[in-house]
Amino acid sequence: MDSESFIGPAGLTNPVDEDPRPHGAAGRVGRETTGEVPRRDGDSVERSGALETGVTSERLGPDAGEVELVARAVAGDRAAVSDVVRLLQDPIYRLALRMVWRPADAEDASQEILLRVVAHLGTWRGEAKLLTWAYRLGVNYLLNLRRRTPQEAQQLSLDEFGEGLRDGLADADFRGPESELLTHEVRLNCSQAMLQCLAREERVAFVLSEIFDLGSAEAAWVAGVTPAAYRKRLERAKRRLGNFLTSTCGLANPKAFCRCARRVGKAVELGRVDVRRPAFATHPITPGGRSAAEAERQMIRLRDAATVLGAHPDYAAPQAKMEAIAGILASGRFPMLG
Repeated sequence: MDSESFIGPAGLTNPVDEDPRPHGAAGRVGRETTGEVPRRDGDSVERSGALETGVTSERLGPDAGEVELVARAVAGDRAAVSDVVRLLQDPIYRLALRMVWRPADAEDASQEILLRVVAHLGTWRGEAKLLTWAYRLGVNYLLNLRRRTPQEAQQLSLDEFGEGLRDGLADADFRGPESELLTHEVRLNCSQAMLQCLAREERVAFVLSEIFDLGSAEAAWVAGVTPAAYRKRLERAKRRLGNFLTSTCGLANPKAFCRCARRVGKAVELGRVDVRRPAFATHPITPGGRSAAEAERQMIRLRDAATVLGAHPDYAAPQAKMEAIAGILASGRFPMLG
């Protein structure tokens, strides 16, 4: 049980976990591109009045272009507001997708987060880069989201999830129509489902550091906890996922029992994979972003346990949802632009 708490960006309480036990690590991974936040190593940072978690504004501060853009948006420039949304929409959508599993749920969550970002732009003081600050709002929303994924509702552990993968595992690779596409879909869907077996706080830590490539001090500020507490969450998530993948996943460990191509038939039978409309393998990507095939080649090359979870395409936010946000902002009913 967590022993203390810090207040997140919307005034909601996020738990801070403390666990003195040492943990193993799954290793570094090939990371999904956010387009904005580079990796910063070195977690020992002097405490600063700017950020309670010890990250200085110099490290995380915005560039002049962000400051000017936000100033215009807050002043009511609708084009600037649209530019802010376009800048943030794909990274925020990818964050939501990793937390809530299904694209439809991620669309709803990312729309709500982006509207909150726009509504609170006037409170941004440049204490962090705009995307980092938006992640903080997004993480707070996602940690407190009432809707639960199926794994969360069932309180499914990684061990139970692994046992489920044994059930219906074929003796040979799937050879039906679109076999390569459906094998991609099984892998992407399965890695999403694995993440849902972690507690939300651990999932956030893993996604921010191992997928979005934030340093632990920066990610700790996003999560609203101390760097030390954040690192413990991350270590715990990496240990659990690393152990699971090493014992279960043939992509991470060639000696493990599960193979994506042998799960296709069962996944289709259970309705987890839609042959007509694969949710992940054919998902639109950010222009110039990493495709599903490129992500898989990277994963196979690195053969790192955690890479299996990081090797997703650079998903783009669905255009229809973004147009809906634009419609809300243009309606004249949005408070900041009234």
